[in-house]
Amino acid sequence: MKKLLLITLLVTLSTAIFAQENAKPAKKTRASKNVKKEIVVEDTLPKVPQIKFKAMVHDYGTIYKNGDGVCYFEFTNAGKADLQLSNVTSSCGCTIPEWPKEPISPGKSAKIKVSYNTSRVGGINKNVYVDSNAGERVTLTIKGNVVEPPAEMVPENKTSPMMNGQ
Repeated sequence: MKKLLLITLLVTLSTAIFAQENAKPAKKTRASKNVKKEIVVEDTLPKVPQIKFKAMVHDYGTIYKNGDGVCYFEFTNAGKADLQLSNVTSSCGCTIPEWPKEPISPGKSAKIKVSYNTSRVGGINKNVYVDSNAGERVTLTIKGNVVEPPAEMVPENKTSPMMNGQ
C-alpha cells in the first residue's frame, strides 16, 4: 500500500513539473508568432481613404426668416489614399450642398457648404448625405428654428392699401 501511494505521488509530481516547463515556451512561441502575423497584416493593408468630420451636426439655433442659412462641414482625409466625394445630396430641396469635386490628398482637409432656405418659419431638421470612395455613406444633420424677425426690424410699408384711405 505504501509503495502504491509513493508511486502515485511521484507520478503526480512529475506530471505537474513537466507540465509547467512545457507551458512557458509555448506561450512565448505563440506571442512571437502573433507579433509576426500582426506585422504582416499591417504591411498588407490596402491604402484606402478615410473621411473624418470635425462635426456631424450643425445647430443654427434660432435664426430669423430670410436670414443667413449657410454653414460648413469640415472634413479630413485620415486615410492613405486620395479621397473623392462622388455625390452629396440632401433630404429636402430647401437644403443645397456644395462640395469639392477634386480629390482630397491624405492628411488634407476640405469643406462642404450647406445652404438652407430660411424663407419658411418653423423647425429645421434636415439631413445631408455624403457618398465617397471611403466606403459607407455619411449622414450629416442641420437643425435649428426659423422665426419671424421682431417688429422693429421689419421696414414700414408706406404704400399699403390700408394707409391710402387716411
